[in-house]
Amino acid sequence: MLDLAMTPDTSPSIAPTREDLLRARDRLRVARTRASKRWVKLAWLLAGPGVLVMLGENDGPSMVSYATTGASYGVGFFAPFIVLTFVMAYVVQEMTVRLAMATHRGHAELIFQRLGPFWGYFAMADLVFGNLLTMVTEFIAIQAGGLYFGVPAAVSVGIGFIVVVASLALQRYALWERTLMTLAVFNLLFVPAALLSHPDGAALARALGTWRPLPEAMGAAFFTLILANVGATVTPWMIFFQQSSAVDKGLTRADLAQGRFDTAAGAILATIAAIATLVAAAPLFAAHVDVSQFASGADFASALKPLIGTTGATLFALGIIEAGLLAAMTISTSSSYALAEVFSTAHSLNLDFRSGKLFFGVAIGTAAIAGAIVLIPGAPLLALTLTVNVIATMLMAPALLLLLVLANDREIMGGLANGRLANVAGGTIVVLIAAIGAAYGVITAFPALIGK
Repeated sequence: MLDLAMTPDTSPSIAPTREDLLRARDRLRVARTRASKRWVKLAWLLAGPGVLVMLGENDGPSMVSYATTGASYGVGFFAPFIVLTFVMAYVVQEMTVRLAMATHRGHAELIFQRLGPFWGYFAMADLVFGNLLTMVTEFIAIQAGGLYFGVPAAVSVGIGFIVVVASLALQRYALWERTLMTLAVFNLLFVPAALLSHPDGAALARALGTWRPLPEAMGAAFFTLILANVGATVTPWMIFFQQSSAVDKGLTRADLAQGRFDTAAGAILATIAAIATLVAAAPLFAAHVDVSQFASGADFASALKPLIGTTGATLFALGIIEAGLLAAMTISTSSSYALAEVFSTAHSLNLDFRSGKLFFGVAIGTAAIAGAIVLIPGAPLLALTLTVNVIATMLMAPALLLLLVLANDREIMGGLANGRLANVAGGTIVVLIAAIGAAYGVITAFPALIGK
């Protein structure tokens, strides 16, 4: 038998690719840091996918949903509800971390390999449809923030598109990740905006501690915001993005503790920013402002200006822009990973444009289509923004069921498979999401059952 190792000049090429070399270089830094027991630096090196997925989920429609909620119902019921939704998000995303480390496969690729083409295409349709709708709302957020500063819609959308393409042009996963993490910090702009609203700290603490008071009216509008807030924290794209980005980063079983920490840290930061948005918009509730007439997120900043000041309103508008930009970059990348995995083509942010034509083309194409839709005259932007989060919630139950099946596949997961507690938690989330969706459907079909 011919020994290929002894005939490198005539054998098939097995030379490592640029992608392999870059990932190996990153893993070498991790190995050296772990060997030196520099645990803080190790946590920093391995952070990224969890922080980005959680703060990326604090996207344009999410922040508008939180603002609408605060302006409509105050903080009493929804502040602890937001905490609950991010606990749910952590439970879901922790499973994706284990899947990535156990299989070194992206979520779309794994569904096709383990569950077959039918479920693979079903999951892809779920993801692509939801992602395209969500991408539209990200550009709505970018446009809305720009309008507050007097920037024409076409200019804001064009700049957003350029930023998405520029992030892909980095052609280095580690650099892309750190760039987005720097941008993600600005999600916390909602915190000083909330402080400028002079919130009642005792009332907020009481709400978080007792889940009181309950809203007096719990009709269709209330359940719409319930779904919108769930869709603001738990959506299908998160599963695909974090699993694929963890694989692209090269995380292994040895990194499990750091992967969980990364995800938990992201959830905590995102919860703080989400509740801050709720609090910042609460003065509109106290002033009895009818936000149902608002056309976009820019109207929230304008309406808040006399209540929390120019600085607070400016921070709010900048936060909306950041939310849209960060999510546009992460969500478009989740589509790229999934479609490239399905068609068995190269899928990594370490690729150059020639080697990753489909991977980069999907992200750029999605951003271009979404931006063009936003510029359609007369589009109901605020209604679309809230509706997308509702749709995301409705799409989450089947996506989560597929995740649970994979996380229980001991042949691929081994010791990282779900235990009883993880299954109970995951199953409870599925039931809750399905129940909320069913209640919303009944109320929408028969509004007389509960009133306005």
